[in-house]
Amino acid sequence: MEYQDNPTLYKIRHSLAHVLAQAVQKIHPDVKLGFGPPTSTGFYYDFDFGDHQFSDKEFKAVTKEMMKIINQKQEFVKTEYTNETVVAALEDIMPTETFKKENIKNLVDRGVTDFSFYQNGPFIDLCKGPHVAHTGELPIKGFKLDKVAGAYWLGSEKNPQLTRIYAVAFESNEELRAFMDRRRIAEKFDHKKLGKDLGIFHFDSEMVGAGLTLWLPNGTVIRDEIENYAREIEFRYGYKRVVTPHITKDKLYHTSQHLPAYEDSMYPPMLLKDGEGEEQTKYYLKPMNCPHHHLIYGSDQRSYRDLPLRLAEYGTCYRFEKTGELSGLIRVRAMTMNDAHIYLTEEQFEEEFKSTIKMYQELYDTFKLTEYSFRLSIRGEENKHKFKGDEAMWTKAEKLLAKVMDELELNYFVGEGEAAFYGPKIDIQFKNLMGREETVSTIQVDFLSGQNFDLKYTNEAGESVTPIIIHRAPLSTHERFISFIMEYYGGAFPTWCAPTQVSIIPVADDCMEYAQALAEELKANYMRAIIDDSNNSFNKKIRNNTVQKIPNMLIIGAKEVEENSVTLRRYGIEEQAYMSRADFIQTMKDEVVNRTMLREPMGSII
Repeated sequence: MEYQDNPTLYKIRHSLAHVLAQAVQKIHPDVKLGFGPPTSTGFYYDFDFGDHQFSDKEFKAVTKEMMKIINQKQEFVKTEYTNETVVAALEDIMPTETFKKENIKNLVDRGVTDFSFYQNGPFIDLCKGPHVAHTGELPIKGFKLDKVAGAYWLGSEKNPQLTRIYAVAFESNEELRAFMDRRRIAEKFDHKKLGKDLGIFHFDSEMVGAGLTLWLPNGTVIRDEIENYAREIEFRYGYKRVVTPHITKDKLYHTSQHLPAYEDSMYPPMLLKDGEGEEQTKYYLKPMNCPHHHLIYGSDQRSYRDLPLRLAEYGTCYRFEKTGELSGLIRVRAMTMNDAHIYLTEEQFEEEFKSTIKMYQELYDTFKLTEYSFRLSIRGEENKHKFKGDEAMWTKAEKLLAKVMDELELNYFVGEGEAAFYGPKIDIQFKNLMGREETVSTIQVDFLSGQNFDLKYTNEAGESVTPIIIHRAPLSTHERFISFIMEYYGGAFPTWCAPTQVSIIPVADDCMEYAQALAEELKANYMRAIIDDSNNSFNKKIRNNTVQKIPNMLIIGAKEVEENSVTLRRYGIEEQAYMSRADFIQTMKDEVVNRTMLREPMGSII
């Protein structure tokens, strides 16, 4: 949680984290402290309980102790130290806190010169603040201890595993209750739960590996339909599709400068003999598509008349994310990206960027994604060593991007230090069911890769010039985007991309022949239709198909057979519709072609 977003709530959550640590120390005097920051929904604190197995069964006792501390109105008192005095101070104030000592050493080694401690009552913690004036300002009924989880010290699996106690916290009991109600809805539509219930994806960590998705038939339909849509819209916007290999020599990533920047997130290299000789060459699973696209651009001579050149690929990439950061489809180790790179002249940049934003908005409108915002990620003044390229290149790129954003009259937040290593970018932030912002799409401006790969085009004067490159991925990866819309739709996909588009439910055996003919006609029109010919009762068939969130159920009885008609029951829509068979077929065709969505997504309702 950013301090400037809500200073009051930040102070409350930060202060409650200290109160939690004090309460735990009172009950378990030998506990050692890790970190305890505020979060976007509350706070957490990491503890080393030694041999004791802390569980949520102790929440009641810890909460009771926290209430006592709040009622004591303990003041938060700040004491400041320099890097020359902080080590000795910590040894005096917190002599047994080994994790705090390690953290101090790391900060001193990184050049941090100013440190502060906050004390409330008998509790002291290394902390930069800010806090409320005293614990009496904290809302007694505005917080709730939430869950217990494991967390590696400093996020590394090589370090000890600590016990993390999570809590949610707001300024009032009413806000807390509203949040908990919203979370219950979000948990019901969590994509990991829906993925299992609806047969969309599966993970097998033992046989395949953590973070490597097995897409089931239903999930593959969704993937294919989204990719088909992307192909169509990219065709209209002038993209040319390419395909690149999954592995490549290390030389490619040295040229792109990705290896120094991303090696920790890449799978280890494979050492292979190159040709008939004995020399071994390093091959990497590709973590991104852009270097391959640069080689495709460079495979031929280019003129200004060829630009902009838009190369698109749904390319699968591999990144060895930390085990603790893997989360369903949101964070995986194999991802298929809706990727493209646009090579253009500086004079074409404004028009092309505006066209790219228009394309994004068209895509979002189709999926009924309405709540999104823009974040301009720039290099900033700190840690400039992390970014490649010279000062003039960065200044030019950032000014150019901001200028176009302003001309489009797009409201955006500037995130300093959040740029890609080769240039500034625009991140498009969406709100999930909990109201939290997540980055789903991105547009990146790249003045560097053209130089690294010696990419050129001939301008009108016959001069050789390096192109600007725009990296864009409006639909992110299949994995992240599908996880988002699964939750946003509550698992109820619109007809055009639903795994099963139509379920035909005959009410009696003598309706089966008509149902089968109808199913064949739908399939002949490339509709995904099934017949529910189970032995279940009619009501149970309706329930089962509803649970599977099939968008269209056709009830076929004697009247429908006699009149060559159907009774249509839509998911989430109470009123049934009676229509001719021909009208229904045409309705389905229109909905698929136009990618119509008849009901509001769950995410837009709550």
